[in-house]
Amino acid sequence: MQLSLLFSEERRGKTFCTLTFCFSFRIYEEGKEGISEHLYLCETNVEICLIGGSCKSPIERFWNGNDMIYILQKAVSRHNEESDPVEESKPDDTSYALELSPKENSGPVALSVRTAKQLISLYAMVQNPNMSHLKTGELVVLPPLGIRCDGSDPEHTYWLGAEPLKAGKKITGINLYMVTCDGPTADKSCFANLEELITAHKTMHHSSIVMTKGSAQYELLRAAALEDTIVESTSNIYVDMTWNTVNKILETPPLTSAATLNITLEAGDPGSPVYQLYRELQFLLALSEGLKTGVTPWPEPLESESAVEQVQELLTELKNKLDRFCISENENGTEKIKCDTAAVDSSIKSVFSERGDLDFAEQLWCKMRSVSSYQELVECFTLVIKSLERGEIQPWIHQGSSSLLGKLIQQSYHGKTEVVSLSGITPIQMVLEIGLDKMKKDYVSFFIGQELATLTYLDYFISTSVDLQEQVHRVQKLHHMLEIMVSCTVLLQFKHENLFPLTQICMKYYKENPLNEKHVFQLPIRPAVVKKFCQNDDPEIWKVDISSGHGQKEVRTTWQVSTNPLIEHMTSNNTGLFSDSTVNGSSEERMYYIAMAKCSQVHFT
Repeated sequence: MQLSLLFSEERRGKTFCTLTFCFSFRIYEEGKEGISEHLYLCETNVEICLIGGSCKSPIERFWNGNDMIYILQKAVSRHNEESDPVEESKPDDTSYALELSPKENSGPVALSVRTAKQLISLYAMVQNPNMSHLKTGELVVLPPLGIRCDGSDPEHTYWLGAEPLKAGKKITGINLYMVTCDGPTADKSCFANLEELITAHKTMHHSSIVMTKGSAQYELLRAAALEDTIVESTSNIYVDMTWNTVNKILETPPLTSAATLNITLEAGDPGSPVYQLYRELQFLLALSEGLKTGVTPWPEPLESESAVEQVQELLTELKNKLDRFCISENENGTEKIKCDTAAVDSSIKSVFSERGDLDFAEQLWCKMRSVSSYQELVECFTLVIKSLERGEIQPWIHQGSSSLLGKLIQQSYHGKTEVVSLSGITPIQMVLEIGLDKMKKDYVSFFIGQELATLTYLDYFISTSVDLQEQVHRVQKLHHMLEIMVSCTVLLQFKHENLFPLTQICMKYYKENPLNEKHVFQLPIRPAVVKKFCQNDDPEIWKVDISSGHGQKEVRTTWQVSTNPLIEHMTSNNTGLFSDSTVNGSSEERMYYIAMAKCSQVHFT
C-alpha cells in the first residue's frame, strides 16, 4: 500500500490535518479517563469513535491493536451529505466537535476507499516526526486506527488501518493494513493456493523465511428455531483449534492442535432429557414472581386430572398404608412421577433420571406443580393439613426440611399441629418451599452421583441462609449448569475427564456472577475428543496466518473463509466472481465468504 497525500492545496491539507490531530488527541485523552465508544463528528461526513480495551473491537480478528483503537466511519445524521468530507470540509466550522447520538437499529456506514486512504494519510502525517512543519504540537503516539470502507474498489476493500511503530517513546514508522472480502460462494476452486499465498508474502516483504499458523472453528451444536415460532435459540457449542505449520488450505486440524470448547446454552429445549425439570423450574419462578408482585402467572393444566384430585389420591394411598415409612416404595406413585418425565431412550435416562427416594413433600410437589389457580392451591393444602390434624397420615420426610409443611408433618408425629391460616401469600410460600427443597435435592443427586462436585462445593447453591428469591435464583444457576453437563454428555459423549473441569468452571463463574445464559463457558480439551466432528464436517471458519520478521518488523498475511461475513458492514453477493449462490445448480454446498488481510510497513527513519 502506497502512502500518499491526496490534496490539491497544501494549506488546506495542513489545516485539516491539524484539526484532525487535535480532535483525535482530545478523544484519546477522554478515552484514557474511561469515556469510550462515543461517536463524534470529526468532519462533515466522518464519525470517529475510540474503543477501549474492555470493548470488543470489530477488527480484532484481522490485526492486533492496543488497549484502545480508533474506528472511523461515515456519519449518519439528518444533515448527512453525500459529498466527499475532505473536499467539502470547512476548517472554521465548529460542527467537528459535535457529539452524535447513535441511531437505533442503524448499522455502521462505510466510507469510500478514496476517503479512507486520505484519512489514513492524515493519520500517518500527524504520527510522522519528520512532519514538524505542520505544527501539530507535541507528538503523541495515538492508538491504532481502523476505517470502514464500502468495498467499491476492484479489490473489495472493507477495512483500511494503521498502527504506529515505536522504539521506546520514539515513533519509527507505521504499519498499514488492508482487509478485502468477497462472497459468499460454494466454489472452492476460487480459494487461494497456499504456495501462492506464501510466494506473494515473500515477494511483498522480501522475506526468505516465513511461518504459517492455522486456526479453525467447528460448530458442534446449533439449536434450530422452534416450530411455529420466530424465536431462534442462542444455544451453541463450538470448538476453536489452532496449530503451527499449515500444509494446505482447509486442512483438518492435526491432533497436536490446541483446542478450546466454547459453550453457550439456552435452557428449555423440549428435546432435552431434563425438560421436565425445566418446567418445574418455570413453575418455581412463577411462584417466586407471585411472592414478589402479588400476581402469580399460573400455568396451563397439562393433565385432565386436576391437582386437587391428584393430591386426594395420594392421601388416600397413604391412609391405606400400614407402614408409614414405606411411602417411597409405592410403585404406582413412583411410576406415575417417572411417567411425567419426557420420553427419552435408555442411554439418556442413565444420564439423568427421577430420584426414587422422593419423600411425602416431594411427591406432593409433583402433584401440585399442575395447579392452575390460587383457589386450587388452597384446596390442596386444606386436604393435606386436615389429614395431618386428624392423624390419618403420618408421612415420611427427609431430615433437615425447613419448610412450613415439613414442620407441620414433624409436629403431627406428636399428635399436635399448629394452626396455619391458608390466606394471603402463605399457600404460595408453602408450595414454593417444598418445590425448592425437591429441586435442590434433584441437582445435588446429579452432581454428586456423577462425581462432578462435593456437597461442600454445592453449599452456595443450596444454602437456606438467604431469602427465597435468592434461593430460587441460585437454583436457576444449578439448572443451567445441569443442562450444560447433560448436553455435553448426550450430544458430545463427554466423559468424566472433561465434565469435571467444566463443572468447576461453571460453578466458579456462578458463584461470582448472576445467571447469564449468553455467557460463553470455555474449556481446553484434547483434539481427539472432537476428532469425529472435525473429520465429518466443514469448518465454520478456517484461517491461515503467514508471517515473517520479528518484533516491530513482523508482518503478516491472513487468508480466511467463513460461513458468515466477518465484516459487519459488508454487502454480500457482490457483482463479479462470487455473485452466484450455487455451483453447478446445487444449493446444498456450504457457502463461504473469503477474506484476506495484508500488512505493509513504512519507516520514518
